[in-house]
Amino acid sequence: MTPQALAKAEATALRVITESDDAEKIRNIMESAKRLGSEPVREAAFRKLIHLLPEEDPGTFEHDFWQTIHAFEEVLRDERGKTVRLSRTRQKITRVGIRRTLEDFATASQATDGFRMLIERGMPELTGEAIVLRHSESFPDDVVAAARNRLLGANVDITALKKCVSWS
Repeated sequence: MTPQALAKAEATALRVITESDDAEKIRNIMESAKRLGSEPVREAAFRKLIHLLPEEDPGTFEHDFWQTIHAFEEVLRDERGKTVRLSRTRQKITRVGIRRTLEDFATASQATDGFRMLIERGMPELTGEAIVLRHSESFPDDVVAAARNRLLGANVDITALKKCVSWS
């Protein structure tokens, strides 16, 4: 594919991503972009996909949480070549709920594997700790402080995390 043809295909794909609410179509675009080496299209499709998958209202900590779960499962799916479910996390949500799960992530004595993996992959805005900071009014002060400290300890610029990860 010539550079001009690739640029045209990328522009078309980005327009389709913006206009589509079909998760399967977005996932197919993401896979094609990966195959063609188009990182901007792959990233845009990934972000749109994780915005579409949660059933909760955008802007809520519940929506942000499910974006994180879906994003992490998508990353693992891509790396392992098969569907991966965060079974233990999903079971915990069923037992104690999303709020308590986020509180436990933030206040645990050690960072979760998910936190470390998201930081390593350059996605600190998807960590449970980032969700706690973005929705600090929904959590006790000690939980917010623990989330902030964990992110600062991982050398994350927390001022950049204030933006929502939702598709705009």
